[in-house]
Amino acid sequence: MSSTTGFGRIRAFLWPIYRHELKKFIPLLLIFFFVGFNYSLLRGTKDALVVTAPSSGAEALPYLKVWAIVPMAFLFTFIFTRVSNRLSREKIFYAMMSIFIAFFLLFMFVLYPFRDTLHPHSVCDEVQKILPQGLQGFIAIFRNWTFTLFYIMAEMWSTIIMTVLAWGFANDVTSVNDAKRYYGLLGIGINLSGIVAGSIATSMSQNTFHPGLPFGATAWDQTVFLLCTVFVLAGGLCMALFRYIHAQGYGYNSPSYHAQNKGVEEVKMGLRKNFAYLAKSKYLICIAVIVVMYNIAINLVEVVWKDQVKQLYPNPSDFNAYMGQVLTWIGIIASITSIFISGSVIRKFSWTSSALISPLILLITGIGFFFFFFFKDYGFASFSHIFGMTPLALCVFFGSMQNCLARASKYTLFDATKELAFIPLSKECKQKGKAAIDGVGSRIGKSGGSLIHQSLLMVFGTVALSTPYVAFLLLIAIGAWVTAVRALGKKFNDLVSHQETLKDPDEEPKTVLQPALAEK
Repeated sequence: MSSTTGFGRIRAFLWPIYRHELKKFIPLLLIFFFVGFNYSLLRGTKDALVVTAPSSGAEALPYLKVWAIVPMAFLFTFIFTRVSNRLSREKIFYAMMSIFIAFFLLFMFVLYPFRDTLHPHSVCDEVQKILPQGLQGFIAIFRNWTFTLFYIMAEMWSTIIMTVLAWGFANDVTSVNDAKRYYGLLGIGINLSGIVAGSIATSMSQNTFHPGLPFGATAWDQTVFLLCTVFVLAGGLCMALFRYIHAQGYGYNSPSYHAQNKGVEEVKMGLRKNFAYLAKSKYLICIAVIVVMYNIAINLVEVVWKDQVKQLYPNPSDFNAYMGQVLTWIGIIASITSIFISGSVIRKFSWTSSALISPLILLITGIGFFFFFFFKDYGFASFSHIFGMTPLALCVFFGSMQNCLARASKYTLFDATKELAFIPLSKECKQKGKAAIDGVGSRIGKSGGSLIHQSLLMVFGTVALSTPYVAFLLLIAIGAWVTAVRALGKKFNDLVSHQETLKDPDEEPKTVLQPALAEK
């Protein structure tokens, strides 16, 4: 039976939600909106803080993602698994969200206002005289350690709150057929939040200093305080909406969820067991490869692009305002894609065809950006006058266009197809595999791209000189991504078509509807 039975053609295309589902779906959509809103605001703010910090730049990002993000990803995954063993699934959400809200309050009232006292500039200046130029980014993450901590928490928001908790909750309370109707619209909610977040970031960053406000000595100081306030409020709203869903009986306390998991013991998670599961399952390994290769590919391009943006906008307010404009356009493109393209593609085409669109977009746009990067460096300046821009501004423009299209495809087709791939898994396999893949796998992907940049920086000294090798390695990462998608697609289609659930990786998939298959 079609998942859109009972809808007209336009209704099935734009809003395939039944009236009795609204009390569950609307709050869920709002949760994704506010989670995505914070995610978008944090993306621009963390880059503005780190890239424009004293004696820092885009070269700090590869070191930060390896030596700070990866250890903290393991730590947060460990914390999450321990909390999962002690609290109910509903309370896990409140506990993890509270950690983030507490940090933003600490940053707003302590870490940022006293940063000049807390940052060891004199010590780092002495160390910088001894170490080679290629390690300047490594020193910068210690020099501006409070900004590094903010960057870490911003990255963990996307991993723990958005991917593990929000999407994990949606997967737990949504069937495959319902997911085909829900997930496209949830993606629209996230994309619309990006438009709002980008507009707010740009507006706040363009404001002048207001002496009447009781906080901040500069316009940027006041912007940081206001942005942190927004982060805290949005997080509080997410918790309230999550509680409302459970109060209405549509969450982990719903009859459908208990019926689905009747007789299944609550999984006690452990970090080593998570990775043991991952290593034994070809299905989970394919998902992990897709996640890792996406993050390697996007990281390879973004470091080069942000280095160009820093050269064009060295002031943190200008940098954040520009990144806000990029976020707005990402949201606009992704929203249009979600409404008119991605939902229809997921419903009408195979999982493999839908999942292959994202690497194809990244390949085409990545080639385009690097072409204009080399065009800038090799002196075709006269061509830039056609667009009324300097060569640097033109390169930044095409890099921004690449980022908008690649990110929009990620927020629509990539996320939706990846989450669909988790649904045919058993509860145990889903929990352990998702925690390992989303909790650490994405960080490994980003750190892999960062290790590549670090190695090249040690050899060539600057981001610009290492870019030709970055472009070549991007092609390899996308090739591995495509290979994993094709392999996973075959297994996913078999599971869904035969109504099977992938259980313990050491066992063969067991049929959910045994009588139906017996008749066949």
